[in-house]
Amino acid sequence: MVVSYRNQRQEPEVDLLKRKILEYGKVLPDNILKVDSFLNHQVDIGLLTEMGKEFAKLFAGCRITKVLTIEASGIILGGLAAQAIGVPMLFAKKSQTKNLSKGVYSAKVMSYTHGKVYDIFVSKEYLTPEDEVLIIDDFLANGEALRGLISLVEQAGAKLVGCGIAIEKGFQGGGDMMRMQGIKVESLAIIDRMSPDGLVFRS
Repeated sequence: MVVSYRNQRQEPEVDLLKRKILEYGKVLPDNILKVDSFLNHQVDIGLLTEMGKEFAKLFAGCRITKVLTIEASGIILGGLAAQAIGVPMLFAKKSQTKNLSKGVYSAKVMSYTHGKVYDIFVSKEYLTPEDEVLIIDDFLANGEALRGLISLVEQAGAKLVGCGIAIEKGFQGGGDMMRMQGIKVESLAIIDRMSPDGLVFRS
């Protein structure tokens, strides 16, 4: 079922991403929001380009030398954000391939969607103590992926600037917990309640 929009303030319009969620998103069992028709399988490049520009605005006052994301669904959004900011994009790999140098930082991540733990890696060659890093990802639920990426930044001795998220499931608490820890988390759409009958965006 396509999700509907209910908001306590009854705002007359929502932004482009929220409209896409309402039009094409589907709520599946176990609090899964399926948005693979425009965000993380088939991709609306125009929409993601605008999202990348919005992240550049949200972090305009910060010095950023690198955007860090995770494969695979974070790569396009991370790349477009990096393009808007004017810095390189680095993505954490989920397997240590032969062409990945032996000197790597690694962290374990529990995937909420897939229900399994996997290792992520970045080369020490591309993440250094001189970097000031903006993390970009498509979803934030419990915060496991972000914690893994933050661990990579910390291992490198780099500075974490903040985290930019496309869709945050606010009812699962990961984003609010990180904000309480002093981490700057900017989400373009925060969902506070969600069911097959509809959803409520945070005002």
